[in-house]
Amino acid sequence: MACDDSGGGTAAVWLDMDDVERAAAAALPPDVWDFIAGGSGRELSLAANRAAFDAVFVRPRILRDVSGCRAESTLLGRAVRMPVAIGPVAYHRLVCPEGELATARAAKAAGVPFTLATLSSVPVEEVTAVGGSVWFQLYWLRDTGRTLDLVRRAEDAGCEAIVLTVDVPWMGRRLRDVRNGFALPDHVRAVHLGGGASTAHRGGDGASAVAVHTAETFSRSLTWSNVEQLRECTRLPIVLKGVLAPEDARRAVEHGVDAVVVSNHGGRQLDGALTAVDALPEMVEAVGGACEILLDGGVRSGTDVLKALALGASGVLLGRAPVWGLAAGGEDGVRQVLELLAAEVTDALGLAGCAGVAEARELEAVVRRGRR
Repeated sequence: MACDDSGGGTAAVWLDMDDVERAAAAALPPDVWDFIAGGSGRELSLAANRAAFDAVFVRPRILRDVSGCRAESTLLGRAVRMPVAIGPVAYHRLVCPEGELATARAAKAAGVPFTLATLSSVPVEEVTAVGGSVWFQLYWLRDTGRTLDLVRRAEDAGCEAIVLTVDVPWMGRRLRDVRNGFALPDHVRAVHLGGGASTAHRGGDGASAVAVHTAETFSRSLTWSNVEQLRECTRLPIVLKGVLAPEDARRAVEHGVDAVVVSNHGGRQLDGALTAVDALPEMVEAVGGACEILLDGGVRSGTDVLKALALGASGVLLGRAPVWGLAAGGEDGVRQVLELLAAEVTDALGLAGCAGVAEARELEAVVRRGRR
């Protein structure tokens, strides 16, 4: 375990997310770092997520008053200080004793939603007690009754949305974890799935114990009928995470979904899956404003957020970067990550000639692959 939860703060000032990433890599045991940083297969989609952002260029506008430039927006009808939510990442206690509690406090301070994972290492009731905006990420379990009980538990705890992940019938082959024989340490538990020791804690050569555990637990038969069940079960907004096909986005709208997250799961599921950046324009066109479109995968800067907005996104999910901050500096590290991103978003908006997020969505974005 890396972070110090004593409140002492981080050791250095981070100027960009690369600094945060290096600090986390230095702080964590190699197998834990691989679990967080790695992708599936040859990690083609993992690398492509960043390359896709790097290929997008925005045409800025000039002679506009940006003296009052602000990054405030709304996500799922709620005010946010910037068009960003922390995305779901499992087992925060792998990197910090306070785990998801520290992340939730930092998100509250930053004025952005925190998406709590089904595979959280802290119960949902303790996380919502922090008082910020919490979304609950849902994996559909083999036991449908247990799944819907978990939805009701999240709703009763005060969560503001259900984020159903739809691209994980089982975990992709994450070769770093396989080579490491990765398993959870005893103090890190999937508290929403019983909380006791499980196959996720029994490592061995040639296998990821976490992958074995999820294969035993997650449903492989998730279909649109389950989305209908979810819609009937909860009054909360429903977000589908892991959508890349326009046809699926249109069908999501037909099923009453409030938002879709365009995502290849951070390059951790199908290796070779299209990047969210490349899929985004078609997805925006497909839904025609009938639901919100969020982008997930590869976001590392305020400029990336600007590019996503220019391509039509309502906002973005930030996955690995908050966990890097948590690993390197605990709650204060997550706060620094979010403060840095907020400053970068405002900087990018103003330099692009935008006084706010609405104007950013009117910018032209140009893709220039293979050209200088």
